[in-house]
Amino acid sequence: MTISNAVTWFEVGTEQPDEAQRFYGDLFGWSFTEEGAGGASYRTTEGGAGEGIGGAIRDTGGVGPNYAIFYVQVADVAQTCQRAEAAGGKVLVPVKTNGNGLTLAHLLDPAGNHVGVFAPPPAA
Repeated sequence: MTISNAVTWFEVGTEQPDEAQRFYGDLFGWSFTEEGAGGASYRTTEGGAGEGIGGAIRDTGGVGPNYAIFYVQVADVAQTCQRAEAAGGKVLVPVKTNGNGLTLAHLLDPAGNHVGVFAPPPAA
C-alpha cells in the first residue's frame, strides 16, 4: 500500500456532541453514526456525500478544551514525529496505538497549530 501523506480524516472534539452533530447536520447535511465504546461517544460521518474526507465528533466529556483537527495518513508515525521535530515542530501527544492497531500522534507546527498523523492498522 502506498501512502501519499494525504489529509484523510478530521475530528471535532466537544463536550456538547449533540449540539455539534445538530450544527454540522443542519449546516452541511451530514449524518452521523455512533461508533463509540465504553460510554465514550464517537460519531463518524462521511461528510460531503463521498466527495470529501471522513471525520467524527468526539465527546470530550468536559476534559480539556474543544478542538478541531485534521489528520494526515503517513507510512510511519514515529518517523513523522522525528521529522516534525527536526522541522521545528513539537510532539504534543506521543505515538500511541489503539486496540485495533491504528497508530497516531498529535503534533504542533512552529506556529502552534495542532495536526494529527496516523497509520492505519496493518492489513490482515
